[in-house]
Amino acid sequence: MTALVRSQLYRMVTIRSSWLSIVLFAVLAASFGILEPYWWALFVGIGTFGISVLTVAQHYQHRTAALLYLAQPKRLPVLLALVLTTVGVTLIFAAVTGIPVYFEDDLSQKMYERTLLVVPIMAVFGAATAAIVRRSSWIFYGFGVWFVLIEGLAGQMRWPLPISSYLDAARGVGFGRLFFLGWAVVALAGAALALFRDLTSD
Repeated sequence: MTALVRSQLYRMVTIRSSWLSIVLFAVLAASFGILEPYWWALFVGIGTFGISVLTVAQHYQHRTAALLYLAQPKRLPVLLALVLTTVGVTLIFAAVTGIPVYFEDDLSQKMYERTLLVVPIMAVFGAATAAIVRRSSWIFYGFGVWFVLIEGLAGQMRWPLPISSYLDAARGVGFGRLFFLGWAVVALAGAALALFRDLTSD
């Protein structure tokens, strides 16, 4: 497991698209954090989701997933290593980009702390979603439509859906963290089942 996580971290550092996407998401999140803590929490969530999806989906799109499974025939440890990698990287990403938020006032500091608690759940959710769908473009298009039409227009950000629950958890509203944890667990269970799908068709 340690070797798998180390290899994923090395891959993220050495592949230009991986660290460029992290830098881009970090600049966006930090910029919005200077303006408003709520927008920082939103963009950290989006960035965490994006980083997690790209980390996992690139393996399927570049056909390196087959090499991972050849090196580790049991696929579940590979999935767990990918999830742990995204959790660690995105937690650092959130902690660094939120420094301006932390030093604003007491309410902003509380949002910073609550967001750091829920970012690992978002990382699990994003990585698991990518393990199921396997194509980052499909996920990002679907995410955009879902966020605008379902959660934004239909639900008015009040239904216990993934992004709404994430934002509720960041603000400390209701059972947001519990609902979002439920979404992540469902996604992770789906990813565990999807591990047995053939790789040649992706």
